[in-house]
Amino acid sequence: MLIARPAGEHFVVIDAFSRVVRLGEGLAQTGRLSDAAMDRALGALQICADKLRRRGVHLARSVATEACRRAENGPAFIERVYEQTGIRLDIISAKEEARLAVLGCHLLLEAGDGPAMIFDIGGGSTELVLVESMNGQVPRIRDWQSVPWGVVSLTETCGEEPDTATGRAARYARMRQLVRDSLAPFAERIAAALRDEPAGLPLRLLGTSGTVTTLASLHLDLPQYDRRAVDGLIVPAESMRGISSSLADMTPDQRRALPCIGRERSDLVVAGCAILETILDLWPADRLGVADRGIREGILRSLMSAEGAGERTRAALRRIKREGAK
Repeated sequence: MLIARPAGEHFVVIDAFSRVVRLGEGLAQTGRLSDAAMDRALGALQICADKLRRRGVHLARSVATEACRRAENGPAFIERVYEQTGIRLDIISAKEEARLAVLGCHLLLEAGDGPAMIFDIGGGSTELVLVESMNGQVPRIRDWQSVPWGVVSLTETCGEEPDTATGRAARYARMRQLVRDSLAPFAERIAAALRDEPAGLPLRLLGTSGTVTTLASLHLDLPQYDRRAVDGLIVPAESMRGISSSLADMTPDQRRALPCIGRERSDLVVAGCAILETILDLWPADRLGVADRGIREGILRSLMSAEGAGERTRAALRRIKREGAK
């Protein structure tokens, strides 16, 4: 959750809250949100509701993504959230999710014209967006793809982590193959964009997710996560590949001991690494931009734009009314 106040064309964050609740835990096996996962999410959403009331928020939008899109009991969960917290969640489409991610983080895309790739690795899905950027404007979306592989769904589909190095390597390879197969149609569609890219111009790639920010923290060897150091960082793609391979080789205990991973993400980060490496195969950029911003910031910008348009309309109506009264 982000609570912000407009400041010109930008905004100032005055409160924020984040908690990993794994809402999609077990969804791949049952097709339903589990009672435990819903309870965890409701606990976090109650904190959000309390903050919204204390801050006197007058304009808000709350969204749910892949887990609620796929779950048989997703709509029932939405109603339960409203009844218990007063928050009305909107289950958005994968296309809207991709659009909001681009709107929220495109300012961190490296300068340049032509095609670029923005991606968001979530818990239940991953969105990739091929954009065309010109003169620093909001990029135009040329093509996009959502696949049902996020860090939770891919981890659960590939089962328990093996005890042996050979077993872990085989599981990691399977993760990468599942993502590669799902992205194959998109890869065919964007091949033309790669062919048309002028020779010598670097491919631009920007990622927004806990996976890329965690790996960027490891790249910087941070003792603890620091958003100011990570948001907007440009990292060599080979460094991210190296860190991904290293994490996939480690035992769960070894990963838990690393700063910026810990127990909360130690089992999920491997799936994120598999998705990231497959994206790097698809869009072989030399560098990767890292964004600690995305859908939430995209929603804020949409709300600001809508409120600004509404205020301009009200001002025009007031002017017409005054002129008519003369």
